[in-house]
Amino acid sequence: MKTNRRTFFKTTGVLGCGIAMLGPSLLSACKNETVKNPIPKWRGFNLLDYFNANKPTNGSSRNATTENDFRWMRDWGFDFVRLPMAYPRYITFDPSRPITPDETYNIDWKVVDEIRALTEMAHKYNLHMSLNLHRAPGYCVNAGFHEPFNLWKDQEALDAFLFHWETWAKVFKDIPDKKISFDLVNEPSMREDMNDQHSRHLTIPGNVYRKVAKAAAEKIRSVNPQHMVIADGNNVGNSVIPEITDLNIAQSCRGYFPHYISHHKAPWAMKEPDKAPKPVWPGVMDGEFFGRKGLEEYYQPWIDLTKQGVGVHCGECGCWKKTPHNVFLAWFEDVIDILTSNGIGYALWNFRGDFGILDSGREDVNYEDWHGHKLDRKLLNLLKRY
Repeated sequence: MKTNRRTFFKTTGVLGCGIAMLGPSLLSACKNETVKNPIPKWRGFNLLDYFNANKPTNGSSRNATTENDFRWMRDWGFDFVRLPMAYPRYITFDPSRPITPDETYNIDWKVVDEIRALTEMAHKYNLHMSLNLHRAPGYCVNAGFHEPFNLWKDQEALDAFLFHWETWAKVFKDIPDKKISFDLVNEPSMREDMNDQHSRHLTIPGNVYRKVAKAAAEKIRSVNPQHMVIADGNNVGNSVIPEITDLNIAQSCRGYFPHYISHHKAPWAMKEPDKAPKPVWPGVMDGEFFGRKGLEEYYQPWIDLTKQGVGVHCGECGCWKKTPHNVFLAWFEDVIDILTSNGIGYALWNFRGDFGILDSGREDVNYEDWHGHKLDRKLLNLLKRY
């Protein structure tokens, strides 16, 4: 990301320091003209309560977060949760057929109240809540369903997207930016085929991403000017978005590089999971060497972004359960060390489940019993060190 001095001060809007404001309470002071990450180094987890588009048939879900979960997070020193939501979960529509454009406006206020209550419980334990549209009107990084329009191409989709974010902004209009943020859309890309699980993901043209992000941020802040907005990196969360650095929007990176380790044998991430190369760290996988130096190069653009005064957080990171535990921990410590040593926080995907510290289902972990759950103590200790 290249910029001259004049453009730098113009886009950041703070004379002498160049801090992109994300709400008065989240400003970082300049020290010797070195700009640090202007948002907190939050550390925590993704919650999967509303990740599935289908409403639970029995009124509850195995992914439901409990008050004990929040208590344990706080007691272990964490301060952040991210809630990736599939919008069909909180609208009413006919599930026997694809959603229609009109149905995207049918908010199910009962579910909204559930999400409000979950957020209030997180706040009770001093956890920042980041709301995210994992499946938004017109886009989702996952496939296997039909959207009635395309967020990156159709004004009708953008209108629905803005309606959803205005709704959430109103629901939480009085919550300060220290406690809540709005993560616009998960891992944006130009998917070639929304119904093909393994179709290619293409980078969104910068001007297109800017149009969507700018409109959403303006809609959210029309309700509360102090609301904090986050945009996931372009190209499925991998690339910084230089086109929006002047928009007072933080950016979210990912902790999944290389996929050979983070998504080893994951059926949704590769066409032939049984042929995946053996994970090693550091070492050669599929004919290419991977190690800490490559990780540092991968994250350098994000580190540089913080030096421009743009807030950066790693909204998702971690490793699926099929990767050998010792390889996972060796790799993940490098990931977390690089991020946190540069002031960038992280959120593990997830708390309880295949990527988590509880009940991950890994076959090579000596679990500790934790109130009826299986605790990966080595992973927890790693996270607590950072």
